[in-house]
Amino acid sequence: MSLDTGTEALARLAEERVDHRFKGLPPDAEGLTVGELTAQRRNLFTDGFTTPVLTLSAERLEHNLALMESYTARHGLAFAPHGKTSMAPQLFRRQIERGAWGITLAVPHQVRVARAFGTRRVFLANELVDAPSLRWIAAELARDEEFRLVCYVDSVRGVELMDAALRGSPRPVEVVVELAAGEGARTGVRTEAEGAAVAEAVAGTRTLRLVGVAGYEGEVPRPDPDRVRAYLRRLVALAVDLDKAGRFTGGSEIVVSAGGSAWFDAVADVFAEIPELSLPVLKLLRSGAYVSHDDGHYRELTPFNRVPEEGALEPAFRLWAQVVSRPSPGQAFANAGKRDAAYDLHLPFAQVVRREGVRRPATGITVTGLSDQHTWLETAPGADLAVGDWIGLGLSHPCTSFDKWQLIPVAEADGTVVDHIRTFF
Repeated sequence: MSLDTGTEALARLAEERVDHRFKGLPPDAEGLTVGELTAQRRNLFTDGFTTPVLTLSAERLEHNLALMESYTARHGLAFAPHGKTSMAPQLFRRQIERGAWGITLAVPHQVRVARAFGTRRVFLANELVDAPSLRWIAAELARDEEFRLVCYVDSVRGVELMDAALRGSPRPVEVVVELAAGEGARTGVRTEAEGAAVAEAVAGTRTLRLVGVAGYEGEVPRPDPDRVRAYLRRLVALAVDLDKAGRFTGGSEIVVSAGGSAWFDAVADVFAEIPELSLPVLKLLRSGAYVSHDDGHYRELTPFNRVPEEGALEPAFRLWAQVVSRPSPGQAFANAGKRDAAYDLHLPFAQVVRREGVRRPATGITVTGLSDQHTWLETAPGADLAVGDWIGLGLSHPCTSFDKWQLIPVAEADGTVVDHIRTFF
């Protein structure tokens, strides 16, 4: 699929009609195209948007994209950010324009979305044993010589299933041996001997080509800098051993990949130690949550807290809700709930209150729970909060924010909506 085709597909997103499918958008925009609504540059607070409404900060989104572009370039890393965080092809394109090697995804459906919008390189961070999906990928590889897909293998059985589904395919599927982050971790071979056996099984096929190793350091049990770096050095050592065994033949480079959003400083440090191998090494980082960052989980764990001279990511999400009930001096309720807010790791955080055009900090206001469509708010004595006030909530864990909203307004600091991000979950 050509980049032009991807550009055309992205352009068609602006032709979608605004209607009941999209939460929070102005009712009087019904029937406009998304592009027409965006061109009006409406104000989030005064031009008809309804609550609850999730927004992305235009300025912070741009800051985060630029920061990770400079970080990966500075550390000599290729970058394939995990797209399953957002499943937003517009953001995929912006990341690729910022120098990303490609996009990391997790399941075949996500690959189909990425391909529909012209993504040429995909790192599939999963072992793929679904025969219909493998046949579709084989057809995509045959149809488009510029398409490249790399995916995990972590078992001989998986190799056998892939080989059976792919027989007759003109191009082999590139695979990397996944090394688990330890006993009790998620997927991946548990030992180097198992990794060697999987590599041998791949070598016995014509449908697969082994191009490297990969893993996810976020699954290291009881993680700390020493444990994470020890795991990453095991990953590098596995690549060295497989290279010595002649397992990376037929390719032009060796892929060594890791990198969630909590320990990418450790990935940068250890990957800088990779010795010279028989082929050039593609040091592929996969951190994805940086795009929106957050106000909870990743704000606490970001590597930039450990290495502040590298810069700082900024939370870009804000969920705006409206106070609909103030039944007692110590309690209030807003009209956003589990359907609207990420809550799998932490509750939202009350940040600002807006009344009659004036914003102020949400002093003395705490989120204590979420119902399906209500936010439970505890208010300290003297907290100034009234029915009708807009309350801005910070969110934790962006991975479960994007999937609750199909069309997300991108707003500048003064509330001007300058774009709308379409998601596909």
